[in-house]
Amino acid sequence: MKILDPACGSKMFWFNKSEPHTTYTDIRKETFSLQDRGKLRKVVINPDKIADFTNLPFRDYEFNLIVFDPPHLKRAGENSWLAKKYGKLPKDVWPQMLSKGFKELWRVLALDGILLFKWSDNQIPFKDVLNLFDQQPILGDQRGHTRWFVFIKPNDNQTSEPSLLSESDLKERGLEQWRKK
Repeated sequence: MKILDPACGSKMFWFNKSEPHTTYTDIRKETFSLQDRGKLRKVVINPDKIADFTNLPFRDYEFNLIVFDPPHLKRAGENSWLAKKYGKLPKDVWPQMLSKGFKELWRVLALDGILLFKWSDNQIPFKDVLNLFDQQPILGDQRGHTRWFVFIKPNDNQTSEPSLLSESDLKERGLEQWRKK
């Protein structure tokens, strides 16, 4: 299993910030401390590789799972805590950037691979972002300001027909109700 986090930032939602299956990339590498709600907070952005998610240095079909949590802000002060911690989208070209980034992630995603996409709609609505992508998610959160969406890259060489046990195996296991109709 090969996993990519192409905008890892400080790896906030990772339980293991050095998860061995995962390649962490980000456009920046830095450590800083800032005041936040009366406390001095330290943020460490330390990716395995410096890379821009719109132009990745990886082969086609390389990753089985991509966890994409890009910056969600287009309005934040350059030195604000939010911009420093989460990053910031370019105000005028954010749609092109996200669209190009999604296409690039789709390129490095394996057939039958899964792309998890996290978005907060505090400044840009979900529908505006999802409309930038050539693919539709198969599932996702329906409520809240931060949502996760799941995309699967299709593999036209495989069918999605369910594989059922034979009639005799179903009967032997007491599962006759699962018989094909």
